[in-house]
Amino acid sequence: MTLRNIAIIAHVDHGKTTLVDQMFRQSGAVRDNQRVAERAMDSNALERERGITILAKCTSVVWKDTRINIVDTPGHADFGGEVERILSMVDGVVLLVDAAEGPMPQTKFVTQKALALGLRPIVVVNKVDKPDGRPDGAHEEVFDLFAALDANDEQLDFPTLYASGRDGWAVESLEDERKDLSPLFDLIVRHIPTPAPVRDNTADKPFAMLASLMERDQFLGRILTGRIEQGTVRAGTTVKAMNRDGKLVEQGRISKVFSFQGLERVAVTEAHAGDIVAIAGLETATVSDTLADPTVEDALPSLPIDPPTLAMTFSVNDSPLAGREGDKVTSRVIGERLMREAEGNVAIRISQSADRDAFEVAGRGELQLGVLIETMRREGYELSVSRPRVLYKTDENGKRLEPMETVMVDVDEAYQAPSLRK
Repeated sequence: MTLRNIAIIAHVDHGKTTLVDQMFRQSGAVRDNQRVAERAMDSNALERERGITILAKCTSVVWKDTRINIVDTPGHADFGGEVERILSMVDGVVLLVDAAEGPMPQTKFVTQKALALGLRPIVVVNKVDKPDGRPDGAHEEVFDLFAALDANDEQLDFPTLYASGRDGWAVESLEDERKDLSPLFDLIVRHIPTPAPVRDNTADKPFAMLASLMERDQFLGRILTGRIEQGTVRAGTTVKAMNRDGKLVEQGRISKVFSFQGLERVAVTEAHAGDIVAIAGLETATVSDTLADPTVEDALPSLPIDPPTLAMTFSVNDSPLAGREGDKVTSRVIGERLMREAEGNVAIRISQSADRDAFEVAGRGELQLGVLIETMRREGYELSVSRPRVLYKTDENGKRLEPMETVMVDVDEAYQAPSLRK
């Protein structure tokens, strides 16, 4: 069976979850009466309520004799710390654009990362059956976006499909018969290349994989997900973990190897170069570490984890209303919960105060920290939080550096001041 690894990019409410739902149904991954929209791409309650992707997820479908691994991408900049690492697992992207709204900011953020990595894009103009749909205009705006993001000639020559994710059809031309998503599946197989490790014929080399995602299971412990760059991995074998500098992090035995089959994470005896798998058994290895056969000496190239930019102080709720909403109120249980979060979320850092009654939680932005607070509240935790504060950096002389943000505003010439038209 051949492989294709793709990521799906879309702005909020452009129909990504609905389209993937139909892909699962038409590929036979789920039954017609099985609900998948809340399980596949929006498996988190806050994701369903806010309509955003917070957690990166891997799923797969089988089309004819090809297995297509699908990676969901967080679009908000607060969750962008893992976007580049996620995109390093795939060889192409499906860019989903609303026919009425065209490309939006969330689309631009992840698309820029994908184009910079040289990934092949497929553009799907969705919701073309909407009364206010303008599919041709949306297509032209995508081309302009790609050009503005310095796409190469091959990326600018992207194929386009017109679709209705709700009704489950895609066509190459608006005049074509609207039946199902076969054109989308066929285009993915035809346009997206086989995984780079397969093209480079690395199957006979010693096993090596770069960890791109991490989560924790209460029974299996730490689970690391990534694409196998070379060789074969088997359950029960011994591997070592190296950091970005090639230094040994730990050595241990793989207890489980999981492959993504439909909505399920299924245990397999072995997996080969090019496939996206999840591995359990290691206790210290984390994102950006290389998991490899003990004979491998060099770590795989990886991107550093983006440093936090904001911090908040989490402490016990000492207000007069304490104990009325939650049952987990002590600093010990709050600290244990935060440490579990830090173990699975590499973009968050936790440090404890000197008196051990408060914790400094540092993250990439207010939305990321707000999601953590709301998740803990729903789990029954009561806590007090400080207002966010900027984390400053210092140079080699100990002088504090001022945080700066570069902003670019694109304005049509007709709305520019005369002094800007030069």
